[in-house]
Amino acid sequence: MTQTLENAVNLPEEQRFFRHGLSWEKFKAIQASFENVPGVRLFYCEGILEIVSIGKPHEVIKCLIGLLLGQYFLEQGIEFFPSGSFSQIVPKILEYQVDLSYCFVTDKLIPDLCIEVVITSGSPIKLQKYKLMGVPEVWFWEDGTIEVYCLREQEYEKVAKSELIPELDLSLLNRCVLLSSPLEAIREFRQNIQQ
Repeated sequence: MTQTLENAVNLPEEQRFFRHGLSWEKFKAIQASFENVPGVRLFYCEGILEIVSIGKPHEVIKCLIGLLLGQYFLEQGIEFFPSGSFSQIVPKILEYQVDLSYCFVTDKLIPDLCIEVVITSGSPIKLQKYKLMGVPEVWFWEDGTIEVYCLREQEYEKVAKSELIPELDLSLLNRCVLLSSPLEAIREFRQNIQQ
């Protein structure tokens, strides 16, 4: 019997804190005070500060999505450039780190795809930060499902499947992410994408 991650791990809610009307300079000062605090991320977008605690369930899901996508790109012969969670910055306007990001065909300054694992929803800057950077496609893993958004004329539209990798079965990917055994998840995912 297959055990799901939701049953194996009690997913605690991430802690989120928001502060509106904050200057870039104050954000940078607060960011400096969190420099050596593990498991905390700070985001800034047009005057809004978001502080998020990152727990083990978040990291497990992020890593597994990355492993499965790596398998898919390898099996399909897709040229990809993973860029991880490096800081995306527009000085005085925006700074954030996405969980996973990828460029396809060639490496680029702005990723083609950003993926965010959300354990606790409710961010007021959920899509705005990606819009300001001009990221073509954004995925959110939230509440056990993957939602895909594509940038169209300066606004994101929720779509049923990825436009960058349309052959990828997102329901298979998500089902495998929820398995409690990473080894079982990778085996099942590989078996299905090789068929």
